[in-house]
Amino acid sequence: MIVVPGGERRPADAGPAVMPGRARALRALAAFAIAASAATTAVHAQPASWADSAKTLRVMIPIAETGFDPQATSDLYSSHVNRAIFDTLFSYDYLARPYRMVPNTAAAMPEISADGRTWTIRLKRGIRFADDPAFGGRPRELTAHDYVYAWKRLLDPRMRSPYLWYLNGKVAGADGVLAKAKADGRLDYDAEIPGLRAVDRYTIRLVLNEPDYVLQGYMSHVAMAAVAREVIESHGDASGWAMTHPVGTGPFRLKEWRRGQRIVLEANPGYREELFPAAPANADAGVQAIAVAMKGKRLPQVGRVEISVIEESGPQLLAFNSGALDYANVPADLVGNVLDPGSRLKAYYAGRKVALHRAVRPSLSYTYFNMEDPVVGGYTPERVALRRAITMAFNVPDLVRVWWQEQAQIATQPIPPNVAGHGAKVDVRAPYDPATARALLDRFGYRDRDGDGWRDLPDGKPFTLMMGSTPTNRDRERDELWKRSMTDVGIRIDFVKQKFPELLRMGRAGLLQMWPVGWITSYGEGDAFMQLLYSGNIGQSNYSRFRNDEYDDLYRRSKLLRDGPERDRLYARMAGIVAAYAPWDLGVYSYENTLVRPWVRGYLKHVYWEHPWKFHDIDVAAQRAGN
Repeated sequence: MIVVPGGERRPADAGPAVMPGRARALRALAAFAIAASAATTAVHAQPASWADSAKTLRVMIPIAETGFDPQATSDLYSSHVNRAIFDTLFSYDYLARPYRMVPNTAAAMPEISADGRTWTIRLKRGIRFADDPAFGGRPRELTAHDYVYAWKRLLDPRMRSPYLWYLNGKVAGADGVLAKAKADGRLDYDAEIPGLRAVDRYTIRLVLNEPDYVLQGYMSHVAMAAVAREVIESHGDASGWAMTHPVGTGPFRLKEWRRGQRIVLEANPGYREELFPAAPANADAGVQAIAVAMKGKRLPQVGRVEISVIEESGPQLLAFNSGALDYANVPADLVGNVLDPGSRLKAYYAGRKVALHRAVRPSLSYTYFNMEDPVVGGYTPERVALRRAITMAFNVPDLVRVWWQEQAQIATQPIPPNVAGHGAKVDVRAPYDPATARALLDRFGYRDRDGDGWRDLPDGKPFTLMMGSTPTNRDRERDELWKRSMTDVGIRIDFVKQKFPELLRMGRAGLLQMWPVGWITSYGEGDAFMQLLYSGNIGQSNYSRFRNDEYDDLYRRSKLLRDGPERDRLYARMAGIVAAYAPWDLGVYSYENTLVRPWVRGYLKHVYWEHPWKFHDIDVAAQRAGN
């Protein structure tokens, strides 16, 4: 589960139709091409012998990365790169549908005691980190100690990890060590924590204070990936972060990096022997065909992955249409240029044998209110009424129709469809109803007292909503929808314009009043969304800084239960509390449409793994010929 911009800006079409602002888009594309060709210092030089160095996979991300330390980053775009460099214990079977978790560096799924508290995880042997000077010229094997070290980093107060909540308060016997770390300003990584130990070189023993059946999903997320202590101690900053020097056991390693413009990965020559997986027995014909075509190929096949940062929709699709990208997601603002009614590819793409892969994302695009803000925050009736009125005044149907171009569904609850815990009959959202919104504002004293046409606070002071927003055309379009809706009910709104990484920092620190943002899960559990309002996660993932004792109790109880009707009932009650206090506008669930060039082999849309580059292959001759 990772924070993403609320609009989730994606590649769009500059294809056969003439677009407004096309000249501007072309200039931006030219700038992208210049940046892509700029020289960058090489980090590594020796590619994997089985990966063809002539095979380059060219992709893009729409938002600048923040860095490559798996325990320190929380944005989706850095995570894509981290997942290619670092290894988690568990992952997904790439070809299995329904989605199924399988061992990755673990030798088997975890052994869990009858009371759910003791987890024993055994590692595969012979897995090696990519070579690095920190290892003194010697091969460095992955061991249980590397996972224990990485998980201690999550708990380290100095790290301020955005994923502290994965383990915070859960590990038996950790309190004394962590209290001393807070007092000293530094965690003693050699201090024994009884509930977090490497029993031997290849066995992890984790003892919890109480059961947590979502923990296995957490272990598939890159925040719990292994890192090498030698690398962190050689390259870490004052906070203990090593954002610029990633060294993992994954299929790729960092070769070049021009911050906010271009990232280049190369195949890791020390990567373990791993072959493209066989199709499950129940796989459909399309999956079977992929498995047959890729049978026996050692992973990764591509020697190089070039990742460009392209923030605006027009240049994104221009890059795809020109053949500069091998696959790209279609942004909703230009979906009409790519798809006909009925979500079929236009002839321009179909004629070029471009494939369309489409799915409902396991994500929620919502707008949060800062519950500690002096204007919109608080739990008194007039503050709840204000938030509810703002939510009812915002024209979400227009957002879906205009801004999302019908590539979204109005959200009914915090947990998206097809994610464990989503209730088919649960609908707690307030309807779009500006008349009722005006009546609520009037009733609770938000009236125009000075005759200037704008509502004032109940005490007579003027007020203006302040919403976070990036300086992209896409966000400016959404800003206009918000402004139109708020003007309709007499509320001023203005926008705090910052780049996404800065908004992320401000949001986590509680410095934004409102912000449309998104959250996506990589492990398919409703917990990923319900934890966003748990008070223990304030300063990490709880951007609204919501506090409610009943919600917190229900959330803690939900962690003790496996997926099933009893846990679903708790989630439904928690959704009702969200509706009662209105810390969010629930927003939408979005579709993702991905365009894939015919020369990309082994591609299968995976909703929990957007960029599984190690499974992809390139037909170089077809790529060069553009067909």
